[in-house]
Parts: sequence; C-alpha cells; structure tokens
Amino acid sequence: MPYRVTFVCTGNICRSPMAESVLRHHVEEEGLDVEVDSSGTGNWHVGDPADDRTIAALRRAGYRSAHAARQFEPVWFARYDLILALDEGHARALRSMAPSEEARAKVRLLREFDPAARGDLDVPDPYYGGRADFDLVLEQVEAALPGLLDEIRSGLKAA
Repeated sequence: MPYRVTFVCTGNICRSPMAESVLRHHVEEEGLDVEVDSSGTGNWHVGDPADDRTIAALRRAGYRSAHAARQFEPVWFARYDLILALDEGHARALRSMAPSEEARAKVRLLREFDPAARGDLDVPDPYYGGRADFDLVLEQVEAALPGLLDEIRSGLKAA
C-alpha cells in the first residue's frame, strides 16, 4: 500500500499544488511508493488549474504541473498518512474537521520539516503578490523537502 500525502492551502491554486508538484517530482525520482495530491480549505477554485504564476515558478525550476483544484473533505482523513497544511490557519481548519484524535495527529505544517524555519512555520500566500512571492513559496517548499522525505521514508519502513 502506498504512503499517501496531501497538501492543503486555501483555494488549492498556489501553495498546495506547488508543494504537490515538488514532492511528486522527488518521490518519483527516488522510486518511492508514495501518492501525492493537494486540496484547499475553500471551494472557490474547485476544478480550476493551478494559478499561472504557480505554473511559471514550477517550470522555471524544472517541475511540471497538471492540476485541478478541489476542496478537502473530512472523510479523506482515513485516506492519508500525512496531511500537510501550508499555514497555521489551514492546520486549525483541518484539525477542527478531524473526526478523531488519530486524524488530528496526521495534520502537520509543511515548514515543520525545515530546520531553518525556526518557529516561522507559515508559508505566505502569494496570491496577491508577484513573481518574487511565488519564488519564495517554492524556496520554502524545497527547503522542507529533505526533512519531509525523511519522514516519508520512515513512514514507509513502518508500514
């Protein structure tokens, strides 16, 4: 059975699809048995592709994206091993809809896996910004990747 990871942000068009694309690239490169996807806490963009600026930032860094936005559903807690919120507001929203303590424990912040984050665990929303804001999100996602991959490898060994 694959290890399942999902990323969650607000509308599922900027931060979470970026993190999804980056992690998917790395687990495919390593040949890890991991399923990766993403969703949002809200339904404003359901069915939409990732923001053009997200896609551009990913392409500049050598990643690809084929994405359709969706909203996180409480019944999905049983499906995932790790649910990664992009900021504390998303984590609170997810924990409030979790059906059990076990489900709540699956919710983590992505930047918890970046030792350089030093307590600044929110990935800022780039939606109202420009190229530099999207590049910062990509930088923060990539900085968390080594620690996140270690967590996933540990989860795969335990399964």
